[in-house]
Amino acid sequence: MPAKSYHKLVRDRIPEIIEADGKTCICKTLSDEDYLHLLDEKLNEELAEYQESKSLEELADLLEVMWAVVKARGWTLEDLERVRAEKAAKRGGFEKKILLKEVLEC
Repeated sequence: MPAKSYHKLVRDRIPEIIEADGKTCICKTLSDEDYLHLLDEKLNEELAEYQESKSLEELADLLEVMWAVVKARGWTLEDLERVRAEKAAKRGGFEKKILLKEVLEC
C-alpha cells in the first residue's frame, strides 16, 4: 500500500488511533516556534471547516485549537475569559444583531 504524506498538526491520540487500525505512521515533536506556526494554520483550517459545515463538532474543534494556542503562548483560559469579558463590558457582545451600515462625519 502506498504511503500518504501529510504535513499537519494532529490531536495527541491520532498516532495511536492510526496504529490501532494496523497502519504505521511517522511523526515528530515540533519545536515551540513550529508548533505555534502550525497552530495558526490549524486555526484557519478549522475555521474553514466550520464555515463550510456550520456544525457544532467543527466549532468544538476550533475551540480546542484556540485553547491550545492560549496555552502555547503562555496564557491561561482565565486570561482569555478575562479579556473577553472586559471587551464585552466596554464594547458589548453581539446579542443585539447590529449591522453597522454607515457613519457620517458631523
